Amino acid sequence: MKKAHPDKPLLLLILLLIFAASAPAQSPAPPPDAPKVTEKSLLDLYNQGGFLMHFILLCSVGTIAVSVYCALQIRTGKMRPKDQLALLTNQLAKRDPGSAYEVCRNRPNSFSNVMSAALLKVNFERDLANKLSMEAAGAEAIAEEETRYMIWVNYLNVFATLAPMLGLLGTVTGMIQSFDQLAAGRSEPADLAGGIGEAMITTAGGLFVGIPAMFLFFFFRNRLLLAITEIQKSATFLIDVLSGELKLEGATEPAPEPAAAVE
Repeated sequence: MKKAHPDKPLLLLILLLIFAASAPAQSPAPPPDAPKVTEKSLLDLYNQGGFLMHFILLCSVGTIAVSVYCALQIRTGKMRPKDQLALLTNQLAKRDPGSAYEVCRNRPNSFSNVMSAALLKVNFERDLANKLSMEAAGAEAIAEEETRYMIWVNYLNVFATLAPMLGLLGTVTGMIQSFDQLAAGRSEPADLAGGIGEAMITTAGGLFVGIPAMFLFFFFRNRLLLAITEIQKSATFLIDVLSGELKLEGATEPAPEPAAAVE
């Protein structure tokens, strides 16, 4: 019986290690006639997405425009200025609703619109200067102001819903285009690339517009709710001052914020 040469296993092990070390470094060379992958610009991708990309672009422009409007208009400092609140507090503490009404009419905003509606119901001959009617008129004006701004905020929700739906429609039309190529007997990758590319690009475009629009919708909706809450608190505070339920000392000085005054 022949014995195995002791150097053969060692030689085989060395050859295996050399092969394993050199294998990852070796990569197959591309065929000489392989097409080169070219980088595409955003305009190229836009054109490849088809006609539905025009509607997605309109949704993106609308989202930007509405967001800028909401950012400028839906602010507590703009909807309820602090200096106007202090001035109205002084005048209503003196039980001078006429001057307070003129201040509201000369400087219109959401807060002054609410107070104007409430001050029209002032009647010192009734209990607490007709407080119940003032509160009812103020509540109606607050609901009107909230609805007026909420219409604009809801447009963001429309764009957030519409853009992904347009992207989904582009997916369907792109896949139909690819299946038409298959039905015609053209099954090469280049024949199917156009429809698949349109499907993927429109889907990505719709999500690219819809996701920020949805975030902005919730952001400005919550911002509006906070501003409306501050207006309601301030209007209730001023009605209490005018009706006499809340007594302020030093009415000639600017009054503090409602949260600090009512304790």
